[in-house]
Amino acid sequence: MFKRTSMKKTALYHNHVKLNAKLVPFAGYEMPVMYDKINNEYNAVRKECAVFDVSHMGQIRISGDDAEPFLQKLTINNLKKIQTYEAQYSAICNLDGGIIDDLILLKFSIFDYILIVNASNKLKVLEWINSYKNSFSITIEDMNNSSSLIALQGPNSCNILQEMCHDKINIDFYHLMKTKLLNEDVILSRTGYTGELGFEILGEHQVIIKIWNYFINNNVCPAGLAVRDILRLEMKYCLYGNDINESYNPLEAGLSWITDLNKENFNGKDKLLEIRSNKIKKKLCGFTMKKQAIPRTGYSIFHNHEI
Repeated sequence: MFKRTSMKKTALYHNHVKLNAKLVPFAGYEMPVMYDKINNEYNAVRKECAVFDVSHMGQIRISGDDAEPFLQKLTINNLKKIQTYEAQYSAICNLDGGIIDDLILLKFSIFDYILIVNASNKLKVLEWINSYKNSFSITIEDMNNSSSLIALQGPNSCNILQEMCHDKINIDFYHLMKTKLLNEDVILSRTGYTGELGFEILGEHQVIIKIWNYFINNNVCPAGLAVRDILRLEMKYCLYGNDINESYNPLEAGLSWITDLNKENFNGKDKLLEIRSNKIKKKLCGFTMKKQAIPRTGYSIFHNHEI
């Protein structure tokens, strides 16, 4: 007899239940796919503001004397391009150039970084980075045990946050700050997965629950995974497992802009140089639907009546 694997729950799980969210299994978690109607959640993000629970995303702190050279070896972007309190979109590749995961990297100093990785890849990423750690003076911390992450997205997001914060919130896209919301310590980053003005808030579980409740009590719309997928698709933001995976390399995936082949050796560089020299044979691209329909993974695409 097979045992049913228990699903993990974020710290906000009971808050979702109270809001009558439709919960579904996602990356090992019970997550809200929607609360009311997708159209309402979509319009909230595009016209006003909405809040997402993204605590299922992996939160990994890399710190120590060798934090920067360690991450330079493992990631394809160049950490030397960003300053303290900036974020960077990057990826980790295997030795054949295949994408193990795409991620957001938060820099606090050359000795202290946080990686935000895809929930479905967290264990794989941890296994990969642990296999290289012995050559470096670093500490690896799984922050999901103590921290939660929410995303406040929409044109009104900054105004709402400013009402909760004594510090002036004036950070550029892909920048971050340590501050207090409702007098509680948080990390606030100008990042998101919707294409709108937005912020992501990282803090201890009880702090994030307190902030979430403040948003809901002040009529901020809760939003789920379904609308998040629509929003990211409109911006051509990649979804791991759908648009990219370990069978594809960043040059094929349209991620050459985050791939610095001029920096010192990193995992997959030699293979990516080889692929580039032989010309890229396939590439991820977007298309527009002329009629109302839902394109799904695995569907055939016809061009001039040919597949």
